[in-house]
Amino acid sequence: MLVGGAARDLVRGGLPKDWDWAAPQPKAAAETLTAHLGGAMFALDEVRGYYRVVSGHEQHDFVPLPADLNADLRRRDFTVNALALHPDGQLSDPLGGERDLKRRLLRMVSAENLRADPLRLLRAARLSLTLDLTLEPATRRTVMALAASGLPLPAPERVREELHALLLHPQAARGILLLEELGLLALYLPELREGIGLEQGGFHHLDVFRHGVEALHQLLQRFPAAPLDLRWATLLHDVGKPRSRSQTGGEVHFYGHDRLGAEMSRRMLDRLREASALSERVGRLIAAHMVPLPADERAARRFVHRRRDLLPELLSLMLADREAARGPLSSEASRLHYAQGIDRVLAALEDQPAPPPPLLTGQDIMALLNLPPGPGVGAAVRALNEAAALGDVATPEQARRWLLAWADSAPTASPED
Repeated sequence: MLVGGAARDLVRGGLPKDWDWAAPQPKAAAETLTAHLGGAMFALDEVRGYYRVVSGHEQHDFVPLPADLNADLRRRDFTVNALALHPDGQLSDPLGGERDLKRRLLRMVSAENLRADPLRLLRAARLSLTLDLTLEPATRRTVMALAASGLPLPAPERVREELHALLLHPQAARGILLLEELGLLALYLPELREGIGLEQGGFHHLDVFRHGVEALHQLLQRFPAAPLDLRWATLLHDVGKPRSRSQTGGEVHFYGHDRLGAEMSRRMLDRLREASALSERVGRLIAAHMVPLPADERAARRFVHRRRDLLPELLSLMLADREAARGPLSSEASRLHYAQGIDRVLAALEDQPAPPPPLLTGQDIMALLNLPPGPGVGAAVRALNEAAALGDVATPEQARRWLLAWADSAPTASPED
């Protein structure tokens, strides 16, 4: 029989993403399904009889059929998950989960069940968002009380998966606000809360925290298929502002918040055991989000050359940031100017979707400039590559003449990385 979230999704009229089965002989049932669907079968816990079948995008988990089904369902987190669908179509629903689904309510089975696994507090926010259910008042109060009670935190990997599911939802910004309302943001992303009440002025009409949430909303309104790294970067792009705030006279500054925010975001995502590649990319997007947009075609080519591997995601982040501001200094003219800068970058990227091939090798450059191996060679390579991207050189001979002039005028020069 189908149990838990899989039964819930079928009762709601949808198809489960993950199928959870209870069977008298789970191994035999998993083997039968593998033979039917193909894919791979493996044991999650051979002693307890837990097996998983993965076929394409489908995942099927098999566990032993409980001796007392209703008792097993009463140990679940929420009533909408305390459901079991029998092969004959009969529904076991000892706690009124089907009724709660119809009323669009997310109601806990008990406070003790939530306390037994603190991840269920985070799941309350995620299910409320992704299933579009309202938290029943007593459940909301219980989640808030348990969040403030000092329960041990779940494993970071489990937290990460819940946050992924929330961030990948079209209404992820609303989900972040719900985390704050329930007291969960303080447990898992406390750095974000440092921006609550921190006013910015200028182009901004929201405090730092609300601005980040609004930027995420603006991003998903324009780019609903935005990948996870871009969603993280947009939410966290100003996380460094509270710690970089300074004041000169009556003017508030946030100098270096982009670099500090990049460092903070990496630490936050590392804490969640995010993949290092994702954490690094989020940091690089945040570090670059304040770079001025180009004012002409040549500057646009330079912009593309220096940040090609961050494009076009960086532009999406910058646009979401700009559209989330709308403060007293914002105007239609300033928005048009910003849009023109983005268009220049997109045109340059379309004109040169890949970097030009190298005109000289490192060995060529070392011989030409009489350089030993070391940083000087790297600086010369970067300078020449940028000159080629800008169209200043197009042949090996032009590259040699350009490099000799470059070395004479600025022998220690190194273009911005």
